[in-house]
Amino acid sequence: MRLTCPRDELASRLAVASRAASSKGTIPILANVLLRAEEGVVELSATDTEVSLRVPLEDAGVEEHGAVVLPRLVTDLVRSMAPGPVSITHNQNEGQVQVSGGGSSFSLNCHQANEYPDLPADGGLGIEIPASRFLICAEKVVRAASRDETRPVLTGVFVRLGPDGLTMAATDSYRLAVRSTALDNPPADTREAILPARAVAEAARLVAQSQNGMVDLALGEHQAGVRCGGVRLTTRVIDGQFPDYRQLIPAEFDHDVRLDRAEFLAVLTRVGVLAQRTSPLRLSFEQGQVTVATASDQVGEGRESLPAPYSGEPLEIGFNADFLREGVEGIEGDEVRLGLISPLRPGLLTGGSDDHRYLLMPIRLPG
Repeated sequence: MRLTCPRDELASRLAVASRAASSKGTIPILANVLLRAEEGVVELSATDTEVSLRVPLEDAGVEEHGAVVLPRLVTDLVRSMAPGPVSITHNQNEGQVQVSGGGSSFSLNCHQANEYPDLPADGGLGIEIPASRFLICAEKVVRAASRDETRPVLTGVFVRLGPDGLTMAATDSYRLAVRSTALDNPPADTREAILPARAVAEAARLVAQSQNGMVDLALGEHQAGVRCGGVRLTTRVIDGQFPDYRQLIPAEFDHDVRLDRAEFLAVLTRVGVLAQRTSPLRLSFEQGQVTVATASDQVGEGRESLPAPYSGEPLEIGFNADFLREGVEGIEGDEVRLGLISPLRPGLLTGGSDDHRYLLMPIRLPG
C-alpha cells in the first residue's frame, strides 16, 4: 500500500477514528487504527467492539492499494510533522509501516490488516434529521445516563423515532432527562432502541464538528448507526426494557415556581461551591422568595436568597447540587419552571415548553 495525504486532513481524521479505539487492552490490536486503501474507498476505522467509527480520507492520493493497522501513536506523530503531504507505505506481510513527510521519516511496528476483527455492519440507511435537532436532544440528555454497569439499561440513552418526531431520554434513577423535537419528515412507523451513552456522546461530538446540515440515524434490532459528514458511527444496541419515563413524571404539581434562569443558575453555582457529596442544597420556599443554602462540617456554610413567585405554606426540599445545576443549565430561554409537590416527591424542571423535561429526585433533609 502506498498513499499520500495532506498532513492536516490525515491528522484530524486519525484523531476522529482513534476515539473509537479500545483503551482497555483486552484485545491489543483494537488499540490501533485500520487504514484501508481499496478501489473507491480510502478509510480509517477503529472499534472497541461497542462503538465503531469509519472515517473517509477524501484528499488522499493512492498509488498502490492495500491495508494496514496503524499504531495509535501515529495520530500524535502526524500532528507533529511539518506542514505538507504525508506518505504512508506498507509492503504486504511486513511488520513495519513507513510514515514520511516534511523532512521526517519514521518506520513503525504495525499489525497486518487481516488480523483486525471485522467491523459490524453500519446500520444501513435511516431517517435524515437536521443536525441541530439531533444535537440538542443528545446534549440535553446524555449526562443523565448512569455509569453503574450493574444496570446496563440505565447506562444507555433511549431513542425513539416516530410520527411525533425524535425523543431521547436518559436516567440514572436519581434524575431523568427527556428531550423531544419535531421532524419535518418523520417516519410513519415508530422505532426504538437503547444506545450506549458513550456512543450518543460521540455522535453528538461528530455532529458538532461537522459542517453537514443533516444526520442519518438508523435504529436496528442489534445495531444502530449515525452518519454525518461522511463519518459513520456504528454501535451495539443495549438489550432490555427502558423505564417508562412518561409514567415517572407526575401529571400535576402543587407548586409551579417560575425563576429567572440566569439568576437562579448563578446562585446555584455560588452556593454549590460549598456543597459536598453528603451535603445537599437546601431550597427553602416562602412567600415571595426562595433561599438556597448548604452546610458542611468540612467546608462551612452558605446561603443566598432570590425573588420567587411562591405562595402557600413554607416548603423545604433538598437536591444534589451538581444534578440541580446541570438541570438548570439544560433549560433554554430566560425562565426556568420548577414543579414541586412535597419534600419527598421529585421536582420537575422545564422551560417555556415541554420539549425538555428534567425530573430530579429529592434528598431527605436532616431534621
